[in-house]
Amino acid sequence: MPAIVAVRCVLLSSPYADADDPEIKECFPNGPKRTIGMVEITLDNGVNGLGEGYLAVFAPLVFQSIVDLCIPQVIGKDGFDIARRLKDLRSLCDYWSLQGAARHVIAAFEIALQDAKGKSLGVPVYELLGGAKAESIKIYGSGGCCDAKEQFLREMDLLDSLGITIYKIRSVKRDILRTAWAMNEAGRRGISVGVDMCQNLADPPQKVDEVVNFVTAVHALTDHRMMFVEEAIGPDAPEGFKELRSRIDVQVCGGEIITTPKEMIERIRNDVYEFVQPDASVMGGISAVMEVFEAAQAHGTGVVVHAWGGAAAIMASYHAAFAAGGELVEYPMLDFPLGAEMIGDQGRIVDGRLLRPTAPGLGLTLTSEMEARYPFDSTAIYNCVLFDWGPPPDSYWKT
Repeated sequence: MPAIVAVRCVLLSSPYADADDPEIKECFPNGPKRTIGMVEITLDNGVNGLGEGYLAVFAPLVFQSIVDLCIPQVIGKDGFDIARRLKDLRSLCDYWSLQGAARHVIAAFEIALQDAKGKSLGVPVYELLGGAKAESIKIYGSGGCCDAKEQFLREMDLLDSLGITIYKIRSVKRDILRTAWAMNEAGRRGISVGVDMCQNLADPPQKVDEVVNFVTAVHALTDHRMMFVEEAIGPDAPEGFKELRSRIDVQVCGGEIITTPKEMIERIRNDVYEFVQPDASVMGGISAVMEVFEAAQAHGTGVVVHAWGGAAAIMASYHAAFAAGGELVEYPMLDFPLGAEMIGDQGRIVDGRLLRPTAPGLGLTLTSEMEARYPFDSTAIYNCVLFDWGPPPDSYWKT
């Protein structure tokens, strides 16, 4: 079987969203540019594969350092024995990072190996996992980081152009009039709205009572109903999610930051969420997401993969969804030229559905010329210590 002959850490930075976007004002203190971190693995058959760890969006040099630590563990080894390579990497990292940063890096290696194997065999990655279960999957638009009406309307126009009928917006407990306004505007277009409350970034996070009051207040102002609430409670409070499920008639979901299948499967079996949101670039790779799908399907819990990284992260989760029979996936709406260029025509959306990718491996494109156009900028990081950018008062959204 092909041996691994080279491994390269690739850090690239690309323009992202625009300076007026609230996510930029709140989380990107150095302006509208974002970094991604990838592992490129080359086999002795000349094929290379790309994988991504979400960690690099936040701490690119930490990502690079852990990649460098891992490289000697895989050089010269069988590139097709992905399970064994993962076992070796976990042996190297689990003592000091059973959860957290190392799992993102292990994910990058696993995804790169899946990509290289698929390309070597001339098949898409989902074929390595048992084949695609559908020709297309329903997709929802993920955006709504808006503090002006025209921003929302621009995103809704994009959804209309793609035939997408589900829209996820970002809101917190103070955003009652804003959320109702967005739901009413979307509803006029036949678009349902889910709400991401972003409590992974809050310290302290919202309380269950506050979320219940928020949902009740919003629903009192509109005939439409939230499709789901995501990350409405802090990530370390699974019992809070369970309580919330018992108190509102809205789907409760979460799990994008969970870094091991074991923890997510425990939450599935504990009925913490209506549906879970694993991310291949966070959890240890595509195989980890497949484990989650298997456990969730056995328990009757939904799975909607998280997709907010770069191209390799997104396509890894999409391939897992196709192989596992996923029924809904996420489409990140904020402009990220590097990601779009790498994905090319392998992420086509028609009539609100993601078409099955057909290229070997993950179907990604990365050339030296592209790398030269998107050089790494060490200041282009996502800062989780949120800045108060002065959003308009909720009264702005009165109609």
